Amino acid sequence: MKETPLRTTVIGSYPFPGWLEFACNHLDQFGKTDRAELQEDAVIAAIHDQMAAGLDVITDGEQTRLDFNLSFYGYLQGIELESAPLRRFGPPAHDQRGKHKVIGTLTAPRGLGVIEEFKRLQRLVAPLPLGATGGTASRPTLKASVPGPYTLSGRLLTNNLYPDRYALTEALIPIVTKELTDLVAAGCREITVDEPSMSCYAHRENPKRFVEIFNRTVAPVFGKCRLSTHLCFGNYKARAVGLRHYRPMFPAFLDFTLDEIHVEMASREFAELEIIGEIAKRHDVAVGIIDVKSYYIESPEDVAERVRRCLKFAPAEKLAFAPDCGLSQTARWAAKQKLKNMVEGVRIVRRELGMG
Repeated sequence: MKETPLRTTVIGSYPFPGWLEFACNHLDQFGKTDRAELQEDAVIAAIHDQMAAGLDVITDGEQTRLDFNLSFYGYLQGIELESAPLRRFGPPAHDQRGKHKVIGTLTAPRGLGVIEEFKRLQRLVAPLPLGATGGTASRPTLKASVPGPYTLSGRLLTNNLYPDRYALTEALIPIVTKELTDLVAAGCREITVDEPSMSCYAHRENPKRFVEIFNRTVAPVFGKCRLSTHLCFGNYKARAVGLRHYRPMFPAFLDFTLDEIHVEMASREFAELEIIGEIAKRHDVAVGIIDVKSYYIESPEDVAERVRRCLKFAPAEKLAFAPDCGLSQTARWAAKQKLKNMVEGVRIVRRELGMG
């Protein structure tokens, strides 16, 4: 599926407004209708900020999720949700997000909730007049993000029924596949399957096995939507968890069945930038040129210079640009300015190339 060259996009998450975080800590004081209104208003705020920035692709900001994937466990049957993490104090790290006990066969009779999220996004964007927020003059593409089965398996404890992480992953594949299929049926034309655990652990696992898992998961929807994945190294409280090198993933990950691969470059000072040339021979490549872990606000000129660097390795028709990762761990004031400057920086280069 061909898209606009040098398009601007996002990974998925966006910062919660301060009032939403406050409300989440006092949900017992709200009724069901109040909570629905909170969710809708938060999505409206995320839509506004993204459209005001002028992005070509937007999401619902994952405003109704707890982190990018933790809320999905509330949809799974066959698990006992952990009441508290093993470690609560000290510097933030991934061990402050605990694991859930598996007590039966893993199922998700209500799905994973992404269909409801996408339909809400569709409904809230549809009545907006073009240019309503002062940003993009055309209707943005609406994207949904779904965590992949290997990443979802990482927060579950093994047992006799599922003796290792790969057994858990196999149980989760049909659940994720159904969510993807239902998303396409709901009219979603762009989906990111987030598998950060694959990129974090490719240096110690068999990357070809990851590819096989991914391709089986997405097989029913490939060719029916614009399909991408996001290869990041973790961003819990702006902290990575994996070895921050792409070389262990390639060339194996070139065999992913998809349209676009996203790589984070800004926080890594554009190390291994040449790898986007390899990806561009097989797929489109979205380059992370905004550092979500830093409060340095990249200027439009910074962004334009970074886009030009990328064009030395891959042609414009194969490139898109985005923040390194989701923006949920970045303060909203910074996220808004970073997105605005990213879009303006890309537009500078578009004009230089005669793309308008």
